[in-house]
Amino acid sequence: MSSGSASTASTAGGTTTSADGTTSSSFWRNNSRTIPGRPTTVTNRIGSGRTIGAGSSGGSSSFQDYQDSVSDAWDLGDDEFCIISGVVDTRISKRASQTAALNVIKTHKSGAGGSVSKPQTSVHLDTQELLTGPATNPIEQQQSGGDFDNGFMGILDDVECESKYEKFSNILEAPLLNLIALKELSWSGVPRKMRAVTWRLLSGYLPTSLERRQTVLERKRVDYRKLVQQYFDADCRDESQQDTYRQIHIDVPRMNPHVALFQQKLVQEMFERILFIWAIRHPASGYVQGINDLVTPFFIVFLQEAVGPDKDLEQCQLSDLSIEQRDIIESDSFWCLSKFLDCIQDNYIFAQLGIQAKVNQLKELIQRIDGTLHRHLQMHGVDYLQFSFRWMNNLLTRELPLYCTIRLWDTYLAESDGFAVFQLYVCAAFLLHWREQLLQEKDFQGLMLLLQNLPTHNWMDSHIGVLVAEAFRLKFTYADAPKHLEAKS
Repeated sequence: MSSGSASTASTAGGTTTSADGTTSSSFWRNNSRTIPGRPTTVTNRIGSGRTIGAGSSGGSSSFQDYQDSVSDAWDLGDDEFCIISGVVDTRISKRASQTAALNVIKTHKSGAGGSVSKPQTSVHLDTQELLTGPATNPIEQQQSGGDFDNGFMGILDDVECESKYEKFSNILEAPLLNLIALKELSWSGVPRKMRAVTWRLLSGYLPTSLERRQTVLERKRVDYRKLVQQYFDADCRDESQQDTYRQIHIDVPRMNPHVALFQQKLVQEMFERILFIWAIRHPASGYVQGINDLVTPFFIVFLQEAVGPDKDLEQCQLSDLSIEQRDIIESDSFWCLSKFLDCIQDNYIFAQLGIQAKVNQLKELIQRIDGTLHRHLQMHGVDYLQFSFRWMNNLLTRELPLYCTIRLWDTYLAESDGFAVFQLYVCAAFLLHWREQLLQEKDFQGLMLLLQNLPTHNWMDSHIGVLVAEAFRLKFTYADAPKHLEAKS
């Protein structure tokens, strides 16, 4: 025993008292319990009705009491550690992994200063389930009512929104924006009222100087109208431009066919102009199917800003907006899309080799994290390209409800080093979330039907919060050991 042990004393409650009288939590996993293996000499054990050393009779009874008092040293029901598949003698505490993921959410929610942070609704979705799959499908829990107290959580939402809104206001109204602080605060989600201006800043569309923002906005919007006149309204187009326009004209009506908003002619014309001009200005890639889905989140955010945060967009008619309002939505969507795609343009050049490389990286990553799931997919002939190409190409927009996509993009835009790398870990966490359901499928057809129709229609922001937290944990664990990032052809 070192000399330092003389200055501290362990209490029966599992805390350590230092020489100056301060206490700190013990290293035991449950501080509220007595230390495992130590006989309980004062406090009655729950349900035993007996006290050791206080009036107990000798002999076997005394021994039985002692045995009962130390039985917690053999807690066979506690799965304290999980073993990483394929890694010898590597164990990670489930409690540690769960706490780490949830702490990511809490840290990003708290931002730069102290504030009231709501207890996460995502606590109901144990982050360990993202690795092993939930025992009960969370979608089924929601349909049956789940554990959420909607009234109570609604109050907490209001408190959090007020607190977070104030933080965003302080950052956004500063003469010179602290972009790092804005990213940290946005990572865990942006309040609806602040989302449009925040996305413009995170995209790099707006400058950090407050006094220059309006000038830049007006100039860029004028520039976009000139691009429309130059490229879209031009009388003559070459053959390749005509082919590009025809493909866009076919794809746009197919987007969100069940949402009335996207079937409005004015909306479709706006999307056609945005996509056509982007393709003409980026000849290395041109228009690729899937880019059309990436316009949608920006369009929705800027439309919400125009009509008000409480307006139901499903009932919105663009013809009710002024021409100026529609022009602002269209031009801002174009410029933010352009900035957003700058860091992933390799995904859309010839043969989309960038996405194919990321699919291979995902395969290598899952093989390291969960060998059982990887072998199950391989055994039944499922190629990662068959399901994850769409995930990478559309950034999960086809897999998630639109409001969840927008929440996910809060995090994507806030990623300090760009989201291109982080997207890989989001896809890994997303696949691992469905682990149990996938392992129950016993043939290729069942696996592909599930992977192409994942039941996320009832997902909420809390699911996305847990998903990105788990992705952050995976990135933290594996990004510094990037053997899986050596994409194999």
